[in-house]
Amino acid sequence: MIASLNGKIETMTADAAVINVGGVGFKVFMPTSVLASIGTPGKTVKVFTHTHVREDAITLFGFATENELWLFETLIGVSGLGPKLSIAMLSTLTPDQIVTAIATGAADMLDMIPGIGKKVASRIILELKEKIGAGWAVSEEAKVSDENTDVLGALTALGYSGAEAVKAVASLPADKKLKLEDKVKLALQYLGKN
Repeated sequence: MIASLNGKIETMTADAAVINVGGVGFKVFMPTSVLASIGTPGKTVKVFTHTHVREDAITLFGFATENELWLFETLIGVSGLGPKLSIAMLSTLTPDQIVTAIATGAADMLDMIPGIGKKVASRIILELKEKIGAGWAVSEEAKVSDENTDVLGALTALGYSGAEAVKAVASLPADKKLKLEDKVKLALQYLGKN
């Protein structure tokens, strides 16, 4: 198994990069967010990889951090969710947004991802809710406390996407004395500015 690659980027496509390590070019499929952040051809990079073996192909998937790799490997463990859909998830939402959606049961946030419907989103949440909480170091930005899940629900009910709602909730002050209405107003002000 190839756990990581450290080498120069030879070429890039919309969904992959060829990384030259010691004269051998490895084609590594990556989320668009990783492809945008690793640089341009000629730059030296290190990516953490998952080697996916099937009867007809051996495919490498690459990530900028070990946490992203762990999340990808956790996602592909869900029945019916293969590597391509997992990459699509990581291309559409940040890892923290995915973790937040799973932890808070926000299926509407996951089903906005191309290829993920309500049924698959519900299965992801059902299978991973406890596992995600135990294995992921959620950043401060991604933490959505229990009292803020109502705000998340209110924003999505108003027509905002799950990703927009999570960003707005993450922007709220940590003041626990705020009423639900005040939190929703603050979140709407944030969304109005961005």
